[in-house]
Amino acid sequence: MKILFDRIDEPGLNTLEVYERRGGYQALRKALGMSPEEVLSELMDSGIRGRGGAGFQMGRKISFLPHGDMDKYLVCNADESEPGTFKDRELMQKSPHMLIEGILIASYAGEITRTYIYIRGEYDHQANILEAAIAEARDAGYIGEKILGSDHSVSLVLHRGAGAYICGEETGLLDSLEGKRGNPRLKPPFPAIEGLYHGPTLINNVETLATVPHIIRMGGKAYASLGTETSTGTKLVSVSGDVQRPGNYEIELGIPSREIIYGLAGGPFPGHEIKFWFPGGSSAPVLTKDDLDLPYDFDSMAKAGSMLGSGAIIVVDDSHTVLEVAMKVAKFYAHESCGKCVPCREGTNWTVKMLERIQAGEATPMDLDIMASVQEQIIGNCLCVLGDAMAMPIGSMVEKFRDELEAEIEAARERVEGAELHEVIPIGVADEHAGPFPVH
Repeated sequence: MKILFDRIDEPGLNTLEVYERRGGYQALRKALGMSPEEVLSELMDSGIRGRGGAGFQMGRKISFLPHGDMDKYLVCNADESEPGTFKDRELMQKSPHMLIEGILIASYAGEITRTYIYIRGEYDHQANILEAAIAEARDAGYIGEKILGSDHSVSLVLHRGAGAYICGEETGLLDSLEGKRGNPRLKPPFPAIEGLYHGPTLINNVETLATVPHIIRMGGKAYASLGTETSTGTKLVSVSGDVQRPGNYEIELGIPSREIIYGLAGGPFPGHEIKFWFPGGSSAPVLTKDDLDLPYDFDSMAKAGSMLGSGAIIVVDDSHTVLEVAMKVAKFYAHESCGKCVPCREGTNWTVKMLERIQAGEATPMDLDIMASVQEQIIGNCLCVLGDAMAMPIGSMVEKFRDELEAEIEAARERVEGAELHEVIPIGVADEHAGPFPVH
């Protein structure tokens, strides 16, 4: 069943004319005919969990916002910097008004008057499309003072990021939005109490907010009938890596992971088999080919020791070594660390150096024990989860593929020792072009 991707490729869907012709903004009209409490009740009944990674229930998050006459903010996190994730880009590019309508309904449910979209700096094309859509919505009276004749007034501003992964973390995003360097904040206080400009702030992902109009249209309980009891509705998944048909797919939560990887994405190329896969982006602990029949939902992934995360499935086949993938993951997070927390700043760089020791033939199996211990010391000891985002997948690779890594250590040592012996020219056999000393 397609909800977000229903006729997503219809020409002109990014324009107000086509979106309205398909029933666009009717959910907003319906919501404005209800009280904010009734709209919130529908979102609570839907059970929708955040689609950006944490999986926290959207309705509960809105309910944490204080009531009263104060400046409250809604921020749409469109930074989408998690490696392997590209679903939000397609939503913003092809159906920007769906996101805008979701933002307007959510702002009404939370009695919020000021809203922002913080979009990844590299998404210049999508930002231009969003700016045009926002202008159309404002001219049509969907954004502004007392929209559609109601008592609800709302502003919407698009803010472009500057290319930092850390700004995908909600408090780092808020600092960046305020014009500061994007650093994570100490929590508590949480954004729902003290967020943007010290005001109560609701932060949600693009996919989460784009789903809101459909929940209001079909009803919260009807939406909750899809998926599983604790992972309701549909989910967009970005499948990449060693598969024959990479791309974005909309699935009903709870279907077997094998159906996504083999059924939709075509599985690995002939002659290869899956070695392991990331179920929720590069920050998720890896699962193996033995886990392919697990239901793809929040709880099943957690019970398996990983997480659904952003819904980015990265498949790695047997043509790659574990060391190769681990090095790419570690280098990415070491580069993107803001450096504020010692465990993350030192731990990510130290992990890269340990992996380089393996490649250089200088490591021993004991180094794997030390590396695994360091990952444990990083997890849960930083202001944000960037350090965890490296430690969790690296730790899982060491745990599940220790034999391969030990073999890699031994092979690298033998390779280096063999090269050194080959380079040494014994005394007395140097030819006329060599000097009087051995060459090392």
